[in-house]
Amino acid sequence: MMLRFEDPAKLKTKKIVFEDVYAGRDSGTLEQLKELSSKRRVIEESINESSFITDAIAREISGGLTSPCEQDLQKLEQYLPLLENLVVHFDLVSNNRQMIVWTTELKIRWTSALSASSFFNLLGPKYFQIDSLRFELCMTLFLYGAILRERALEVLPADLVQSATIFRKAAGVYQYLAHDVIPSLRPASTAERPPESTSPVSSVMSLICLAEAQAVTIRKAEEKGNTGGLLAKLHYGVTQFLDEATGVLYSTTGECKDISSRFLDFISSCKALHELRSQKYLADSLKTAGQVGVAVGVLHHALDNAKKKMPGEESWRVIFRKEIDDAADMLRKYEHENEFVWREKIPTMDELPLLEGKKIVNFIPYHPQRWERALVFNI
Repeated sequence: MMLRFEDPAKLKTKKIVFEDVYAGRDSGTLEQLKELSSKRRVIEESINESSFITDAIAREISGGLTSPCEQDLQKLEQYLPLLENLVVHFDLVSNNRQMIVWTTELKIRWTSALSASSFFNLLGPKYFQIDSLRFELCMTLFLYGAILRERALEVLPADLVQSATIFRKAAGVYQYLAHDVIPSLRPASTAERPPESTSPVSSVMSLICLAEAQAVTIRKAEEKGNTGGLLAKLHYGVTQFLDEATGVLYSTTGECKDISSRFLDFISSCKALHELRSQKYLADSLKTAGQVGVAVGVLHHALDNAKKKMPGEESWRVIFRKEIDDAADMLRKYEHENEFVWREKIPTMDELPLLEGKKIVNFIPYHPQRWERALVFNI
């Protein structure tokens, strides 16, 4: 079982009508601006939960897609190439005062799903406004990565390989966002920005997706009957991905000071869960190798450590408790066997073997699509 954290996809946005703000010099530009607004509107309605169409009509519009995740991905994949094209053409005239004024009038506003301050707003969701088309691109790509991640979880029960592949694609989207989009987003120094629009948070999301891709890959390895030693290394590889994510967050506290505690709890809980699973497989491989005393010591330490790291979220606690109960059963069995058969000395904590990690997944690079159409503004 994997811990679930669906918050990144819970973004909301305010309506934008591009053709009401930007003045096109020709009919082709006007049509493209209208198409941009139309493609964005269906995304707005979906994430703001303001659409009134039935499931049957939504399925028909999408060409037969039954999954809401797939339908949302399709909407985003139709909007993003148009948006990328608009950003490129805006950059050609970005110093023009009229374009700057028009972009401000768009009032590009998004909520945050990862901001601590967003959860204590009595007046409803807190909207962040940054007057930049790159902010729109940034938040749309963040949403795209988040919904890819949800789709990976959706297909997980039926197809482990496809699930891992989608997680790796999501990691690639966040990698692109962190390194190619956000560095050129330069809001006014006074502008408050959501965590989703910072490079560290996108880098962390990429590492989380890689950790989840590896966790799914481990399920496949378990099905194939791989040895406990290898599975211990793979589980600790998941922990290492999440250790790296924690390091990124805490090394950039200036940019990431407004992070929700639930997001941090998710990362630390996943780390602890896979560390415990790694220790269980290590104990199994040690017992197989005849080192029952060392296996008992590993399980003692694993249980002591895991009990101190019980997550706050109840659905995560259920998974955690089961893992702890399984480890406790293993320990009782090994202790009984050691007491009556092997009588091996139990090593101290300092004498226990260190966990080793193995990372075997990488992100699939995201290549943005852009519909190259001329846009001419009346400036």
